[in-house]
Amino acid sequence: QVQLVESGGGLVQAGGSLRLSCAASGIIFRLNTMGWYRQAPGKQRELVATITSGESTNYAESVKDRFTISRDNPKNTVVLQMNNLKSEDTAVYYCNLNQGYSSSRRDYWGQGTQVTVSS
Repeated sequence: QVQLVESGGGLVQAGGSLRLSCAASGIIFRLNTMGWYRQAPGKQRELVATITSGESTNYAESVKDRFTISRDNPKNTVVLQMNNLKSEDTAVYYCNLNQGYSSSRRDYWGQGTQVTVSS
């Protein structure tokens, strides 16, 4: 079993910054992908950024050059540094860990943390 605990959400003015952290515990495979997704009211959950255990990253176009994802493999943590926040970044942000092999590959999710950007 895997548990993901997020922290760092809150209220910020447009143009400000926030830092989200997520700590994974339980049975964590050496090879995995961690990331952040978000869901705004009335919208589907969407990818924000992911990072593999080899530290390859992937970003949504809307956050490139503003957000930075990083991880600490020994500690099984992932951080999302969000700069120059915009009102459209307002959403519940979910930490994700994806691991496993072939048909046993699965996603684990945190409980979500609210990010609100006021204009």
